[in-house]
Amino acid sequence: MAKDWNPASWRSMPIEQVPDYPDPMALADTEKKLATYPPLVFAGEARKLTRALGEVAEGRGFLLQGGDCAESFAEHGADNIRDFFRAFLQMAVVLTFGASQPVVKVGRIAGQFAKPRSSNNETRDGKTLPSYRGDIINGIEFDEASRIPSPERQIEAYRQSAATLNLLRAFAQGGYANLENVHQWMLGFVGGSPEAERYRALADRISETMNFMRAIGINSENHPSLRETDFFTSHEALLLGYEEALTRVDSTSGDWYATSGHMIWIGDRTRQEDNAHVEFCRGIKNPIGLKCGPSLEPDALLRLIDRLNPENKAGRLTLITRFGHEKVDAHLPKLIRAVEREGRKVVWSCDPMHGNTITLNHYKTRPFDRILSEVESFFAVHRAEGTHAGGIHIEMTGKDVTECTGGARPVLAEDLSDRYHTHCDPRLNANQALELAFLVAELLKDDHAAAPSQQQAVIR
Repeated sequence: MAKDWNPASWRSMPIEQVPDYPDPMALADTEKKLATYPPLVFAGEARKLTRALGEVAEGRGFLLQGGDCAESFAEHGADNIRDFFRAFLQMAVVLTFGASQPVVKVGRIAGQFAKPRSSNNETRDGKTLPSYRGDIINGIEFDEASRIPSPERQIEAYRQSAATLNLLRAFAQGGYANLENVHQWMLGFVGGSPEAERYRALADRISETMNFMRAIGINSENHPSLRETDFFTSHEALLLGYEEALTRVDSTSGDWYATSGHMIWIGDRTRQEDNAHVEFCRGIKNPIGLKCGPSLEPDALLRLIDRLNPENKAGRLTLITRFGHEKVDAHLPKLIRAVEREGRKVVWSCDPMHGNTITLNHYKTRPFDRILSEVESFFAVHRAEGTHAGGIHIEMTGKDVTECTGGARPVLAEDLSDRYHTHCDPRLNANQALELAFLVAELLKDDHAAAPSQQQAVIR
């Protein structure tokens, strides 16, 4: 256990992005109740993810992390979970073949309910109310009753997370993730895409591989790894009272684990090294993510790394960069050089969403070309520095929403109002997410060709 740490030690530290609950006693009672509930995930699962991310940190894998901007209570349902999982698996298969390496699959799901906000208040038509901070805290409806933070929402978030995890585990281990199914879904996208020819070569390569495996007797019946997959959950650890209530001692190791999700991350607005969120995360043994925005300087990053990963364990810490497509070259190289100079073991992942938000027709949106541009710059910088571009972190859905503009099947500015369903930030729809996967696969293939001695790996 970290020195001078316990699950409540964050409470004596300064804290950002904390909601103002009107009834502290009701909040304490809710947290006490949550502390008696079963864990949502288990320490052994978190350790397995750490090992997989350790391989990514050493250049032998790739991290795909994605999902909803903010999960909602109203849209919770089996169909939404299924559609997300299907799109996510398609992306993973495409990236696996592009990288010729294992892809670590981590969803922003089953816990991604709280959102940091740039302002504590929101004003509409001259009326000012507290900002919406995610369904775990308050309601999205613009009225006074909805915007009051309610502790009972934490109970609902726990129950929804448990139900979501139950279905995800069934999908991952019960045959829905069969590689044959995933490949057929992906071929449907390729056949109908305006960029079909660009993607067909990779799709044909996957088909040839699967035909060969069948010919030599390798199929999902005699090789369970072809019909099952490892899938992990993650969310931003913003609401620390909820996280503390679900933090438990692992009986096999004596270490503390946050059992709210396999991986949790610290946001760009809450990464102050002497504040509560860093204090909480330094003591748990889960893999941790750290969002790195344009204001983060190399020395501050190194201090954060030392605080969060003092043992320099590969797989413990993922640095998720989020600069904006025009700022990557100005900020990423100096961070990489500092980390390399000090020999720190980290996973480098690119969040191309949060730095590329604009407003069109009164809607927040993210142009697909800017998202792709940030990813391309991320890969180019790592190639120039001789380091491993280890992952992408995106906000996406399995639905056909119209929230991000552009793509091969373009969403235009005038289309945004058609199916703009997000509760917070714009997400890639299923087609845009898979298109991004094909484009990233090309970048991975180029990187792999430049390093032919890199260890080859099986596709699952």
